[in-house]
Amino acid sequence: MDKQVQTINTGPNYKRIYHDFIESKCPDKREYVKKYLSKDTMSLSDVLKINNIIFLDGLSESQKFKSYDKQAIFEMLDYQKEHQLNNSQLAKHFKLSRNTVTKWKRMFLV
Repeated sequence: MDKQVQTINTGPNYKRIYHDFIESKCPDKREYVKKYLSKDTMSLSDVLKINNIIFLDGLSESQKFKSYDKQAIFEMLDYQKEHQLNNSQLAKHFKLSRNTVTKWKRMFLV
């Protein structure tokens, strides 16, 4: 009898997402992100740095690939408090929509 192993979904697997994306869409940037993808766990700053490396051209199309888990959202909202930023400033800093920041605050801080 085979035992089934249950895995707990702890959020997006950024290492796998970025690895697959780089292999299929932009293999020329593999060397630039290798040090981030070799880490055991990726922090929010690692994810944002990889985003900047991959989507440096600033196309609005790249926005559709962004995904954040609760931990990343809370880190951004904590960053806002620490640096006393309003929603517009936070959105500009992390390249988000102001509406997204407002939605997160409604969802998690109410």
